[in-house]
Amino acid sequence: MEPSVKHFQSPGNAGSEKLHETINNDIQAETAFTCSQWSNGECMPAEETRHDGNTIATERLEKGHMQYGCSHYRRRCCIRAPCCNEIFDCRHCHNEAKNSINVEKKHRHDLPRHQVQQVICLLCGTEQDVRQVCISCGVCMGKYFCETCKLFDDDISKKQYHCNGCGICRIGGRENFFHCYKCGCCYSILLKNSHPCIEGAMHHDCPVCFEYLFESTNKVTILPCGHTIHMNCLKEMQQHLQYACPLCSKSVCDMSKVWEKIDMEIAATPMPESYQNKMVWILCNDCGMNSQVKFHVVAQKCLNCKSYNTRQTRGKPTTASCSR
Repeated sequence: MEPSVKHFQSPGNAGSEKLHETINNDIQAETAFTCSQWSNGECMPAEETRHDGNTIATERLEKGHMQYGCSHYRRRCCIRAPCCNEIFDCRHCHNEAKNSINVEKKHRHDLPRHQVQQVICLLCGTEQDVRQVCISCGVCMGKYFCETCKLFDDDISKKQYHCNGCGICRIGGRENFFHCYKCGCCYSILLKNSHPCIEGAMHHDCPVCFEYLFESTNKVTILPCGHTIHMNCLKEMQQHLQYACPLCSKSVCDMSKVWEKIDMEIAATPMPESYQNKMVWILCNDCGMNSQVKFHVVAQKCLNCKSYNTRQTRGKPTTASCSR
């Protein structure tokens, strides 16, 4: 249910003085009223207030909408970092500045988002406790406001929502995602009954760029094996002809067409007579089965799943291992 800002009451025939007095009283009450309500623990964006053409409260709330902010958020406030007591546009701006290569390693740190207690209105400069509406000028500092994450954002086209399971705000619309409590993160609703679960799959660094995936602002994808990786990192891997998961070595996509080409290459590359009967043990990275096959310089094919994503073992069957 969307919240609404309190409406002005019509003064009837009380005259213009009574009208101004009523409007001023309602505006004062408006500045003390948080225009974002909570419904079942969810943050809600502010709703405009209009009554008989009276737009004073709305104009105050909307003043400066989408005109302030940084490269990360459009918002009408900045924050005081509880960790270093400095003022930044948002936590991302803080983290970029405080984790810069120019900062001594011992002084680098991230801002604990849930511990932010003070915000500064960008329209009037008033520093105040975290709230959605400025106590001084009555402006709404962010159409989307999460009291838990201390998040303000005027750009509600992102369809922000707070996930209680994740404990942080996500974008994309609650109706399009579900929270997997085993993996520990929100996934597309399209994966609800088909994704492979791995305990805490999102609470790890990207295996390519080593950014912490759970709080990453870049798109993350799930590999067929269940491991997670940045989508851009996966594309970069494929550009370098790397098609195996960096963590468990399983194929990251359907490789059947590639296996057919390797079949043809092996057929066109006969081995010397001294190697024609040489047998080796292999472990398949895709299905985990051991096989004893003829050695070939190009590749060895799994007898179980016909994959060439295999590795030679030292003379005896073994089992596949995973780094997590």
